[in-house]
Amino acid sequence: MPRLLPTPSQTVGPYLSIGLPWPDGPYVVPEGTPGALWIRGTVRDGAGDPVPDAMIETWQADPEGGFHHPDDPRGEASGEFRAFGRCPTETDGTYGILTLLPGPLPGGGGTTQARHIDVSVFARGLLNRVVTRIYFADQDNSADPTLATVPAERRDTLIAAKTADGYRFDVRLQGDGETVFFAL
Repeated sequence: MPRLLPTPSQTVGPYLSIGLPWPDGPYVVPEGTPGALWIRGTVRDGAGDPVPDAMIETWQADPEGGFHHPDDPRGEASGEFRAFGRCPTETDGTYGILTLLPGPLPGGGGTTQARHIDVSVFARGLLNRVVTRIYFADQDNSADPTLATVPAERRDTLIAAKTADGYRFDVRLQGDGETVFFAL
């Protein structure tokens, strides 16, 4: 009887664009919402090449810093802000999420977290998502307790640049200029 060898470990996708997107995915708010802005960028691999089969998910507070979630100790946020967006990358590795600028959040020990958006990145070769944050170049990020834990020379990988219609936030999965990812 021939001896069977174990099969190699499997990697993710490119299946993300098949079952995960939905029509409202990149629209945290409807087009035309007052104050709406685009978060746009490109996901790149370690060689700097665009990743055409990645998925970006965002989760954020509303403009007042509240969440529509029973675990928010400040009570439920007002309005119908969805707070969640999901967007597969295009063939050139680009993505776009239409949202509102989030409000600051209370942090531990009486601190305040700067305005930020939590981001999960799913891509080929990743068995688990990687998690990062988007901070905004034109906002005060100096006292954010999470950003303060990131070495100063790497913080720029978490800062989105202002554009005409929102912000640009590129993701580098590894290599030179790798985006800072957080262990959860």
